[in-house]
Amino acid sequence: MPRFLAAVPKFAVTALIIFAIVNLLIGVVLRYVVGGITDYFDLDPVPFTWVEEVGEMSLAWLTLIGAAIGIYQRSHFTLHVFVHRLPPIARLWINRFNHALIVGVGLLTAWYGYKLCLLNNTLHTPGLELNLAWLYASAVVGGVLIAIYGLVMIFNPPPQGESVH
Repeated sequence: MPRFLAAVPKFAVTALIIFAIVNLLIGVVLRYVVGGITDYFDLDPVPFTWVEEVGEMSLAWLTLIGAAIGIYQRSHFTLHVFVHRLPPIARLWINRFNHALIVGVGLLTAWYGYKLCLLNNTLHTPGLELNLAWLYASAVVGGVLIAIYGLVMIFNPPPQGESVH
């Protein structure tokens, strides 16, 4: 896989982390600082329900894209109980089978995410009035990335010195 294509999801996750942190800080300031000031001066409260919506959407996108990145970097948890005692060719085929299962789960996630996008296409969030399909589109994008990265791992097994999952 070209290096620049592999960097796009990492850049997106980095931007989402920064965005989520800034959103969280804005929420804290609006709730405790601005809320306290408006209470003290008996002013109308400043609405901040949108902070929760933005946080929920960023977390969904962050989680699903991050899971795909974890597959590509082989950083997900693995438990080596029995497989490490098998010959290298058996470990290779177990690795391929595991990643084939990951591809299946990714495709299933993308398919049901797509169906949820269609189902919720007419619904909007209460605060920002964003289409709810944007929330479920994270499952489509994350599922497709998981499937693609799973396929890459099937055809690019780890080097001999590295442990095969």
